[in-house]
Amino acid sequence: MSAGAMRAVKVLVWAACIWPGANLFHKAFWGDLGVNPVETLEHTSGEAALVILLCSLAITPVRRLTGWNRLQSLRRLLGLWAFFYALGHLSFYILFDQACLYWSDCQLNAVVDDVMKRKFILSGMVAFFAMLPLALTSTKGWIRRLGKRWQTLHRLAYVAGAAGATHFIWKTKVPEPKPFIYGGIILVLLAVRVIYSWRKRTGEVRKWGN
Repeated sequence: MSAGAMRAVKVLVWAACIWPGANLFHKAFWGDLGVNPVETLEHTSGEAALVILLCSLAITPVRRLTGWNRLQSLRRLLGLWAFFYALGHLSFYILFDQACLYWSDCQLNAVVDDVMKRKFILSGMVAFFAMLPLALTSTKGWIRRLGKRWQTLHRLAYVAGAAGATHFIWKTKVPEPKPFIYGGIILVLLAVRVIYSWRKRTGEVRKWGN
């Protein structure tokens, strides 16, 4: 892939990542968030986080299959956007579901009880806190300091993806295919990762990169 083509891809990725937030912002101030505005805010931000995270996890398999090594630079970008939407998703839950508009209004015990009581919220918290160290260590400085441990740490992205897909499946009240599609995608990505790691250990990898 040429440098020019890569620049065009980055522009498209930025536009695609900005779109859910821009659309939500427009609906909040000039459009219509529907009969349940809080649910719209939470659902849109949460689904955007999951979709972008799955795209970031797909970068490495696509790079290995195509040989387009420049694509790897998109993984960190997509990961940070996924965390941005996940943070927004969590913020909407804290602000509106838990009525935590001011610190004095926050009932942390009630939040903890709610997390432990409802398994879909627990899985969502697992996804968020798996992503948190990835976002904090995404700078070039942390990459240098951690060395090879950085790659090991960033395997938490698969934990976040699995927990996020589970959160979406458990959250959906009316059965629909989309959450299960996301779950299927993360299972495929995990299977590809496991197969590649096994082939690498046995020396069977030929065309794929590191």
